[in-house]
Order: sequence, then C-alpha cells, then structure tokens
Amino acid sequence: MPGDRPAPAGRPPGAPAARRPLRALHAVALAVLVVLTAACGSTPADAPPSSSAPAATTSPTTPAGPAVPDVPVADAGLGSLPAPAPAPVRLVVPDLGLDMPIDAVGVEQDGTMEIPQDADRAGWYRYGPAPASPEGATVVAAHVDSWTTGIGPFSRLRDVPVGARVEVTTSDGVVHAYAVREVTQVPKSDAPVEQWFDRVGAPRIVLVTCGGAFDREVGHYADNVAVTADPVVDAAGG
Repeated sequence: MPGDRPAPAGRPPGAPAARRPLRALHAVALAVLVVLTAACGSTPADAPPSSSAPAATTSPTTPAGPAVPDVPVADAGLGSLPAPAPAPVRLVVPDLGLDMPIDAVGVEQDGTMEIPQDADRAGWYRYGPAPASPEGATVVAAHVDSWTTGIGPFSRLRDVPVGARVEVTTSDGVVHAYAVREVTQVPKSDAPVEQWFDRVGAPRIVLVTCGGAFDREVGHYADNVAVTADPVVDAAGG
C-alpha cells in the first residue's frame, strides 16, 4: 500500500557507502600529498644554496643517517577508480510469469529504502552491490500492491519454488542467472536487514516485498517476504 516499505524503519546498511569512496579518495589524496610534500622538502643536490641560509656541512666523523626507503605513489585521481558495475534494469522469474523493469533507488528522508510507487516496477538499492559485483547481496524490492496500480508482480514471490530460475539483465545487456535458495516470511520487527543488505560474502540477489496481514492502524503489512537466490552459470545467462 502507499507509504508501506518492505524493510523495517531504519537506514539500510550501506547507505553511507555512497560517500565512502569519496572520503577514501580524499584520504588517499591526502596521504599522497603528504608523501610528495615530504619528498619535495629537500633541496636538489645540484641547486645552489639559498643566499639567506648557509649551506649545511657534514662532519666527516658524523655517521650518515639511515637510508630513506622509496615510497610507492598511487594515482589518487578519479580516473584511477574502478568503473561501477552495470545497474540491473530488468527482472524475470519465469516460474511466476514475472517480468518487470528495475529502477535504481536510494534512501528516503526517513531512512528507509526508496521503493517505486508503481507496484509494477522494482527498485535496486544502488548503494549496495550490483549483479556483477564480486561479493555481497544485490537487493531488489517492490511494493506488493499500490492504490494506483493494484496488485503487483511481487505479490507472487511467496509462491516461488526453491530452485526456480531468476534472471536479471543489467544495463550492458548481460543476463545474470540465479537459482532460488530460500523463501522466507518474517515479521518486519524481526527482518534480518543486515543480512539482506550484506556487502560481503558470496554474491547473491535478495528480492524483498511485504506480506502477511495489512494493519490499517499503522498503514502497512505486518511481514516481509524475501527470496534469496544464488548465481548460476549456464548457456543462457550468468
């Protein structure tokens, strides 16, 4: 229903990650700047001494200081960062007759994951892993229904059998295939959000929607339905 969210209140894990690469970039740039500043602080051997300060002399009896090791310098420019993985744009679950577009979404002002208001469209949590990411959970969520579009395709998620095929097409045209591992329905208060939005571990996809009874007093469903599927590689996708 409008305003209902398939995840409990609270910022989805990884939301600040949209800024982490930039902060990391600043940290790397600062570190490189410090190294370069230190390296450029000494006068080249062939440069004349400054007229305002006498040239330094070394006593022949004074032992030389320890050798300064070479410090590797890495490019901290934006061009040195890896290209982002292509975004998912289409979701197909043949066993359910489900075929729907996917929009990239973020976080609402109240800290919940954005969900397309149209129940016929799914949302991919763009601050988390994408299908081509080497690890972590790709989260795709959609409303079970809405006032404007009625019952949505994700209302059928609870009926998907274990082993069913899930196909996600990314913006580069690649079809990523998955096999359903488990289907769970839990009260929203007990939803394992940290697990669903996990950014590490084996790559997988998590499809999330609402389920259970609709509570008119609070304006949302009591439960979450989640489908977890693991990648497969075959001639048709992966």
